[in-house]
Amino acid sequence: GPVGVKKHLIPFLPEPRIVKTSKGYALEKGGRKSIGRLRAFLGNTGALLRAYTYLRLLGAEGLRSVSETAILHANYLRVSLGKDFPPFVDEPCMHECVLQPSSEVLQGIKTLDIAKRLLDFGFYAPTIYFPLIVPEAMMVEPTETESRQTLDRFIQAMSQIAREAVEDSQKLKGAPTRTPVGRLDEVRAARFPNLRWKPSEK
Repeated sequence: GPVGVKKHLIPFLPEPRIVKTSKGYALEKGGRKSIGRLRAFLGNTGALLRAYTYLRLLGAEGLRSVSETAILHANYLRVSLGKDFPPFVDEPCMHECVLQPSSEVLQGIKTLDIAKRLLDFGFYAPTIYFPLIVPEAMMVEPTETESRQTLDRFIQAMSQIAREAVEDSQKLKGAPTRTPVGRLDEVRAARFPNLRWKPSEK
């Protein structure tokens, strides 16, 4: 996105920069004080083009339809999961709902354990621990393109996880077990990230 700085910081900005001239717009090098080029120059153009194309493809009626479907999906999950994962605000939501594991489910496990166990069912976990004001939050945001069958599979997986939390919490604490990589040490991963691949030595 756009970055705004005070005038005295302009010489330090990445280059090239777009500047307005008397003839229109041009690219300008930052000079000796510039920190140089930062990755791709074009910014989020690709994301904007995809969004614009999607809007044009749907048109006004289509956009309304997918918006209503996304809202319907979020409320379907909110109501269907309400017993084991009560919504933080128990009223109709928009395209996402914020859930919390019930006090019974939370005996000895955390939202992170639920998120890791979901991987074993083939679901990438929803946003967890956000919003920050909601203890053990799970922000579920089903898209408009998900089928009813997929939503029902997610509900079944969450219901099974809720049962496991009560009956065998160790199963959740050891998850995931069906993925190529098991549970990682998240604190170590955050402090010592491995950001490049090295071929194995033979």
